[in-house]
Amino acid sequence: MTDIEEHDLGLSHDLPVLVSRRRALGLLAGGLGATALAACGASDSGPASTATDSTDAAEIPEETAGPYPGDGSNGPNVLAESGVVRSDITSSFGGPSGTAEGVPATVEMTLLDIAAGGTALAGAAVYLWHCNRDGQYSMYDAAIASENYLRGVQVSGKDGKVKFKTIFPAAYSGRWPHMHFEVYDSVESAAAAGSKLRTSQIALPKDACDAVYATDGYDQSVQNLAQTALDTDMVFSDGYASQLAAWSGSADDRVNLKLNVGV
Repeated sequence: MTDIEEHDLGLSHDLPVLVSRRRALGLLAGGLGATALAACGASDSGPASTATDSTDAAEIPEETAGPYPGDGSNGPNVLAESGVVRSDITSSFGGPSGTAEGVPATVEMTLLDIAAGGTALAGAAVYLWHCNRDGQYSMYDAAIASENYLRGVQVSGKDGKVKFKTIFPAAYSGRWPHMHFEVYDSVESAAAAGSKLRTSQIALPKDACDAVYATDGYDQSVQNLAQTALDTDMVFSDGYASQLAAWSGSADDRVNLKLNVGV
């Protein structure tokens, strides 16, 4: 029998048992409603878009995980692999060694507990994934089926925040540029393909898309973006106020994306 490699031991090998979320999910109260949008300041190197203010706690809607979740629900399961808990998801791990090319980006999400009045949700696991610069998804598209980059898990701190380093994804035909994510009550739940607190998507701001897609390597995204709109997108057409990220930074350096996620 061959020795078991570290990356074959599974996600639960990566971290000790975390304190699970102590509240039970029930029907969310309707009194909170949607909060008003607030302008988020940009850095000196880039403009800002609108998104929920850091004190707002709008519930983020449930969305489809799409055909390429990589969570075991439709084919491969990256969540069972040791090494998936990581902040930098630009490169593959556990054997594959490919690195996704593109404009560097950071994604900061702040998890907020709606039932607890919008307080920070600590100890929850966020699984983030998205396509590469060519509109392909690792583990599924033939050209990169052996790779598992642009997929990773982070556990929220006491402030409810998780942060990923990645690249800015493409605009592919038929969809507005976006990122997918799932929220679990703990990393153990994610490893065991347990019930999800939320499955949703992040809408990327048009100004950020325009800036990034003007750079080398994103040529096809320019045309695809011109043929789509947030208001008519198959996912975001019913409202995207709580899903539209704020951005700062620059396509010449790094694009920073931020979003509050009420669950």
